[in-house]
Amino acid sequence: MEEKHYNEPQYAEEEYDEIDIMELLRKLFKDWKLILKWCGIAAAVGLVIGFSIPKEYTVTSTLAPETVSRSGGGSLGSLASLAGINLGSVSTADAVYPDLYPDIVTSTPFIVELFPVQVNFKHKKESESSDYYTYLKEYTRSPWWSKVKSAPFKALGWFIGLFREKEEPVEGYASLNPAALTPEQEDIAKAIRESIALAVDKKTSVISLTVTAQDPKVAAKISEEVITRLQTYVTNYRTEKSRKDLAYYETLYEEARSAYFASQQRYASYMDRNQGVVLQRVKTEQERLQNEMNLNYQLYNTCAQQLQAAKAKVQQETPVFTVINPPQVPLKRSKPSKVTILAACIFLGAVVAALWILWGRDFFAGLKKKDDGEPAQEETPSGD
Repeated sequence: MEEKHYNEPQYAEEEYDEIDIMELLRKLFKDWKLILKWCGIAAAVGLVIGFSIPKEYTVTSTLAPETVSRSGGGSLGSLASLAGINLGSVSTADAVYPDLYPDIVTSTPFIVELFPVQVNFKHKKESESSDYYTYLKEYTRSPWWSKVKSAPFKALGWFIGLFREKEEPVEGYASLNPAALTPEQEDIAKAIRESIALAVDKKTSVISLTVTAQDPKVAAKISEEVITRLQTYVTNYRTEKSRKDLAYYETLYEEARSAYFASQQRYASYMDRNQGVVLQRVKTEQERLQNEMNLNYQLYNTCAQQLQAAKAKVQQETPVFTVINPPQVPLKRSKPSKVTILAACIFLGAVVAALWILWGRDFFAGLKKKDDGEPAQEETPSGD
């Protein structure tokens, strides 16, 4: 029998470029002075950045709102029961639920209400007091590079303004229209939005409010105002219908009260004038006035009961906010962290220096040779 030999296919060995870690480390160690130089420059830049960013203080507070649910179903309950569906446990949530609170806090009508809030702060080691609008406009500072970035846009705006009709600039918020803010008012509103952050835990509905300011007392004051105004906003919404009903019942109560007192006076006056008279028409008029007084009394009594019920409904629908962690004046600044900025700049300086030593320098040297037109040197094989 002939033996069959199967030759295994031969695969070409692929060549891979391997990175010699030790060679890279030796290359870096050789230029360690350059790395230290870059790190020193980066440290100087980090110190400039760290001391240029103004101090900011953050106040964090938490509160738990009362969730209101109304049982649904109604006439659908009987129909749903035929299909084996129980709508007794189904509830319709309130239209202003906690997930909408961040949008409420950052809305323009809510923000502009914070303009006149009086705040106390320290400016150049002296105690000052002003409204929140003036504080943000005149007593807060920004990094120097923000002015450099905005300079071209201000110059462009000034140049365009030369060809427009001159309008008297509106300063402050004396004439305030939330639907049409002036550029200055819009800048202040934007600064307030950026300083307020509100988050809602969807599982527990616990609200976390964070307010940042360059003065610790201002941060605590604005945090208190935001909580108070948010409670007022939600309370006014939830009790709007009940308060309208209460005002209506108060009007009915006053009318019924006046009508009852008037009929009571007419009945008393008629009885005083006709004492001892036994005429039938006098008795008839007496019964009519007495019936009118009794009817007005019943109406007055009913309106009084409805008024008390309306007051109780307003109280029942008024939501309760439990402040778990109230605002407190912070003792330490939240940012900037000069140590973090310095460490990050030194790290970036070392990385840039390493990239330059390992690849950057050779790359630019190759480009320079190509620009100078130097031919690449070819390796001549050595004869054996």
